Amino acid sequence: MDTLIKGLAHEGAIRIIVVDSTNTVKEACERHRTFPTASAALGRTLTIGAILGSMLKSEKENVMIQINGGGPLGTILVDANSHCEVRGFVANPEVHIMNEQTKKLDVGAAVGRDGTLRVIKDLSLKDDFTGTVQLQTGEIAEDFAYYFTLSEQTPSAVSLGVLVNENSEVVAAGGILIQMMPHATETDILIAEDVIKHLKPISQLIHEGFTPNTLIESLFQDVEVLGMSTVQFKCSCSRDRMFEALSTVSKTEIQAMIHEDHGTEITCHFCNESYHFSEDELKSILNKS
Repeated sequence: MDTLIKGLAHEGAIRIIVVDSTNTVKEACERHRTFPTASAALGRTLTIGAILGSMLKSEKENVMIQINGGGPLGTILVDANSHCEVRGFVANPEVHIMNEQTKKLDVGAAVGRDGTLRVIKDLSLKDDFTGTVQLQTGEIAEDFAYYFTLSEQTPSAVSLGVLVNENSEVVAAGGILIQMMPHATETDILIAEDVIKHLKPISQLIHEGFTPNTLIESLFQDVEVLGMSTVQFKCSCSRDRMFEALSTVSKTEIQAMIHEDHGTEITCHFCNESYHFSEDELKSILNKS
């Protein structure tokens, strides 16, 4: 089971959230059969989704992330709740781009930079909170640092990483969020900047055996751990929900499914789970209507 740790350092001046999302990202990428660069992009977004979910204040709240930079990946969509349950997909999972100079996965080129990052928070109020910023690099971590600083007025550093092996399997994934609280002093800021400057890639640290707990304690000397959450890939779709959705389809379309295909299959975009409905089940929808 993946874990997320929240803490404060320097008498509450610095907020830190660290997450190991390896199993969560691995399941998502296996479900969607993503190529390595698509795995990295989707995994980074799922990871920051878990972090955003952990920051929600009520069980009824949830948050959705939409990223589209005009690159070959198309739209990345991730949904998360306050229990750090995340789900998501990338429009074009069969994307693999390597940076010829660094020999690393080129997420920025796959995502693109000509577009936006949008965070939509359902806070159980009359209107949702929506924050939108222009993509800066398409690398996702830097884009979220920009989002937090501009849209939420909180100076932040974000590290997100997904390590994929030679067999295109996810072997490590995680993220770190470091934020300056309103009462932070210049000294606090300098200390945080020094930590960020010497920070290794998060996926490498997790692959080396660091846990969120050991990681958060290694970053700052005086960390007060506020709590731990489990993180997992979990979709809210079900056969019953899909059947309800079918019930909203027009009679003409239902009849076509019966006469032409003798049934139908619906696939959930978020988790790639498929649900088959027989000819008799489709006829029962017609009878009810």
